Amino acid sequence: MNTSPETANGPALMAAAAAEAARVVAGAAKAANAANAANAANAENLDQKTPCTDWDLRTLLNHTILWTSYSAERRAHGESVAEELMSKDFTAEPGYAQAYQDQIAKAVQAWSSPQAWAGDRDVMGTAMPAADIAAMLIMEMVLHGWDIAKATGQDYHCDDAVARNLLKTVEAQGDMFRQYQGFAAIVPVPADAPAFDRALALSGRDPR
Repeated sequence: MNTSPETANGPALMAAAAAEAARVVAGAAKAANAANAANAANAENLDQKTPCTDWDLRTLLNHTILWTSYSAERRAHGESVAEELMSKDFTAEPGYAQAYQDQIAKAVQAWSSPQAWAGDRDVMGTAMPAADIAAMLIMEMVLHGWDIAKATGQDYHCDDAVARNLLKTVEAQGDMFRQYQGFAAIVPVPADAPAFDRALALSGRDPR
């Protein structure tokens, strides 16, 4: 499939996507803390809606933290994430945003050389090109980073190189993700829309 042909640029693309994901998670945590401080009767403020219509903010944050940092680091070595992390509520721990920043940095480091993107990795007993795995990880970082930003009133920043890479991945993976309900129906956008808007639309997200 080779959804990420620019393997030499892969580590830089992942680092950029990871930095923005860490930023919006930190922003979400800050917003929740501020809301809780303003309303002491409300112990938590993570049950709000998100662009992922079946998930509240807590579920979205936990999914993002698990798959884009802990699992991402292990995938670089062809390994699965520890079973006990699959049901962990990361947001229940004080300082979870800083912990995420630290862990996603480990994932970026694991994918930091072009060699990490070469060859195949084992995914549930099936060999998959490492570059395809990395491309999907970047897709998760960007799309769910955007989801978190929109759910918490933040701007999301995606540079052109990351957007172009994301669009290639969504174009290659879109049918499969829609088949398994990972993406909603395609949202119409103008043919000359920016690459990031087209990628969002193909993933079932409305860039407007």
